[in-house]
Amino acid sequence: MRWIFYDDPGEGGLTAVHSYFDRSPYVEQDEEGVATYVEQHRTLGDRVRELVGAGFRLIDLVEPEWPEGHEGIWGQWSPLRGRLFPGTAIFVAEKPTS
Repeated sequence: MRWIFYDDPGEGGLTAVHSYFDRSPYVEQDEEGVATYVEQHRTLGDRVRELVGAGFRLIDLVEPEWPEGHEGIWGQWSPLRGRLFPGTAIFVAEKPTS
């Protein structure tokens, strides 16, 4: 979800500016144009299909809520944003042995 918003922990980071379905990579480059950092966005459905396609069985999908009393800001994450939508998805899966 965070890909659709600006990297802003404040009010500016609450307005959707990109499509959740845009899978274009986020790329940072150095002065010579060499990629130094790349993130690949995938939807939750994409990730589930990747797990299932690799032979895993999805047991749970956990989206932790912002911890009560946590007031820290980390990058674009803040109590303001964190209380509205998750910044983490935990896929609990197992690969059958037979």
